[in-house]
Amino acid sequence: MTVTKKKARLPKSIRNQRINIGKWNECLKNSDVNQIWTELHRIVCSHPLVRASKRAGFLVEEGKYNAYTDLTQELFVTLLSKERFQHHLESGMSDAEIEAEISQIELTNMLTAELRKRYPESYRLARRVSTLIQGSKRFRRFDNTDVHTRLVNRLYGLSEWKEGKLSRSSQEMLERVKSVAFYNRDTRMVGCTGDSQIVISNAELEKLIVKVFKAIDSPVDVRSLRSYVMSRLPIMDIYLVPVGGVKDDDDDRASFELSDTRENPEENVMRIEGEKEAAGFVDSFLNNLSKSVRGKAKQYNRMINVLWMCYLVADGGTQLEVADVLGVSDSLVSDYRKRIESNLQELSFNGVNEARQFEKALKHKVRGMISVERGELTT
Repeated sequence: MTVTKKKARLPKSIRNQRINIGKWNECLKNSDVNQIWTELHRIVCSHPLVRASKRAGFLVEEGKYNAYTDLTQELFVTLLSKERFQHHLESGMSDAEIEAEISQIELTNMLTAELRKRYPESYRLARRVSTLIQGSKRFRRFDNTDVHTRLVNRLYGLSEWKEGKLSRSSQEMLERVKSVAFYNRDTRMVGCTGDSQIVISNAELEKLIVKVFKAIDSPVDVRSLRSYVMSRLPIMDIYLVPVGGVKDDDDDRASFELSDTRENPEENVMRIEGEKEAAGFVDSFLNNLSKSVRGKAKQYNRMINVLWMCYLVADGGTQLEVADVLGVSDSLVSDYRKRIESNLQELSFNGVNEARQFEKALKHKVRGMISVERGELTT
């Protein structure tokens, strides 16, 4: 009897990390700029702090695949200006080492610098909360002691609590933390230049953390704890940019005044007239749709339903779902959409307000032509 020894397999996350490591030495040696940019874009898209920055509104999404394009370009220029690519080649770093440096050091530093610039007080207080719960004897970890677990995912609680204390839901903790009194702002100036307010001292901040723990009565991850604590503090993240003012004698910058962008009475009248005219386009647009199906009532009603579900409501469903609801083929829905889009492209507006007014009037008109009940459309 022979015993076959199974080969130990690495966790799936580690296997995926190995698969996803780019061939950095190859593309750097060949100066393949397009491949380098592609690899950087992959790192940016998968970086957890980048995703958090997108949720926080740092990244403006211009299209389905363009959300991280600007950040990738900025990272590329930064690495190029610092001559990091040349350093990677000269130091003989492996592909994994190059990827780790770009992801964990260069990209992380770029994002944290932006966080510090946009939200200086929030960033500073979040760091202070993390430092206090790790260094104070009044708090301890309640999950495993794996050092590789990211700090924001570690569970902390009061040292006096017994092991195995049950955790509450995030919604319940959010309601409980509201019972903690809101702190007054400490306006003492600190820092080497004396231009930052202390907001709250470390001693008071530690007391506040204890109050939050007692209020929620549950171990909680560091990310949630920081948000609970900071919700009880008067944080003011104001990033001021000078745009003008009194010109000093020794200042050679050109002075300027901010222009008044408010519309004048003439522009207001023209805008209102344009919006009314745009609303009048609705009847003409619907007539053109009717002509495209030779005035046949059944086909016209289907086209109106397609117009409503595919263009005027957010939850109308996919094209296949629309075809299933209407009881027609997918190709017929596609044909109706082409006719609708062709007529839409023939419209011409002088501004965004006119287009919005047209959309509003069209939605009101079409809603009166159909009935919507429990997600099903009937004509």
